[in-house]
Amino acid sequence: MSVALALLAGMFALITGVNDGGAMLGTGLKMPSVRPMYGLLMLVIAVVVVPAISYRVAVTFTTRLTSLRGEDGRLAMAVAVVVALLVVTVLNQRGQPTSLTLAIVGAITGSGLGWGLPVSVDGVVFVLAVGLLAPFAGATVAAVARRLLVRLSDGRRLAVWHRAGFGLQCLAYAANDGQKMLAVFMVALGFQGAPPAICALIGLLFALGALYGLPRAGRTLSREILASRPLHSVSAELAGGVTVIGCALAGAPVSMTQVIAGGLIGAGMAETTRRIRWPAAMKIVIAWLLTLPVSGVLAAVAALLVKGMNAW
Repeated sequence: MSVALALLAGMFALITGVNDGGAMLGTGLKMPSVRPMYGLLMLVIAVVVVPAISYRVAVTFTTRLTSLRGEDGRLAMAVAVVVALLVVTVLNQRGQPTSLTLAIVGAITGSGLGWGLPVSVDGVVFVLAVGLLAPFAGATVAAVARRLLVRLSDGRRLAVWHRAGFGLQCLAYAANDGQKMLAVFMVALGFQGAPPAICALIGLLFALGALYGLPRAGRTLSREILASRPLHSVSAELAGGVTVIGCALAGAPVSMTQVIAGGLIGAGMAETTRRIRWPAAMKIVIAWLLTLPVSGVLAAVAALLVKGMNAW
């Protein structure tokens, strides 16, 4: 069972790279100041190093929604991971890219309920409320950032801001959204903290997934939502970094891809609402709205079935 759970945790890290890493790198591909491979290296280093400083959000995944301790907790987490991956895969194949973070939050909560584990209503409400507000906060910060960048930067300075924004975004992801990978390993292997060897393994698997997911995820965010320009991308990166770091300080896991998408919309709307491709944006929003409740219900049912089979 331990080997199976460790393999499942590794698969989760790989698919997280496909889903999250590609989107983060793809946002800034229109600017040559951060090359994809250099950007990937920065992102992976952050994913490996930052948890050694703080793994507060990983603890939120494992304790604040429901208590995932002991053998029951490990099995409930396994159910949650399988359901979250299934939901995200199905929606992606239907052309509705969604948030793996939303899926795992919903699945952990549903699995805990189905397994009969104590679920914290206050913790769930807190995480959901912050997750709901984060894209709007990202849009607001991006709109402000765009106006400031127009005044403060020319083409050369924008490249400097791009490097700074991408670096901030990497740190924010590693301090928040990316810690869901560490949380799954924590429960699967029964440890606390952020062992360097485990973080290095997570970084490697994440990098492999990001390389695979880069073309499609980048196209979805930076082309389908709006015909983004470098100014939009830099604004969204700065907004994503500031917003997600703020959520990390509160211990609230939020989706970096959601905040980036919100930032792109906010940066585009600061110029004109006609730049936004609303049908594509609404398709993504609908996928987000479906992800959490579907993951929660499926995980609750799956946990009930697995628990019943164990009882036999």
